[in-house]
Amino acid sequence: MRDYPEAYRDYLIQFHATRDFFECHELLEEYWKKLPPSEPDRDVWVGLIQIAVASYHHRRGNRSGARKMFGQAAGRLKRDALGRLGLDGEALLRVVDGRIAELDAHPESAPYREFDLPFADHALLQCCMEESKRRGLEWGTPSPMEDRRLIDRHTLRDRSDIIEARAEAAASRKKRT
Repeated sequence: MRDYPEAYRDYLIQFHATRDFFECHELLEEYWKKLPPSEPDRDVWVGLIQIAVASYHHRRGNRSGARKMFGQAAGRLKRDALGRLGLDGEALLRVVDGRIAELDAHPESAPYREFDLPFADHALLQCCMEESKRRGLEWGTPSPMEDRRLIDRHTLRDRSDIIEARAEAAASRKKRT
């Protein structure tokens, strides 16, 4: 198996075994921010983050947010780059395009449906499934729709550090003017 970044393997496990799309976003965003600007697949990492964000929005009933994120992801995902990440790029682009078509056809009622990312590297899939099992997680489990901590995670998290950092930045800007 090719050596994939740990954050990416964790993203795949969260996407398929916990369905914690918010955590998927957090994991890959942290990884992506550390990449050098010369990284050729920067856009693909952002596209994968956007797939997680789109899934999070759709599951919460925010269809316009889901449509926007799936659309942006479609513009960033490239078949060859996805292949380098062990995914079936063509199949994943079909999934994303299908979600966009559903959301366009039924913007007020397109139901959320679980989906898995299509793997091309079966050794990566096996590795992620085994790690999921080791962690006591079930691969391919459906979203626990009654778990508000998962479904509404962004509204329930502690944002005090973010609020404090923004206040400090605003105060610093004010001092300079």
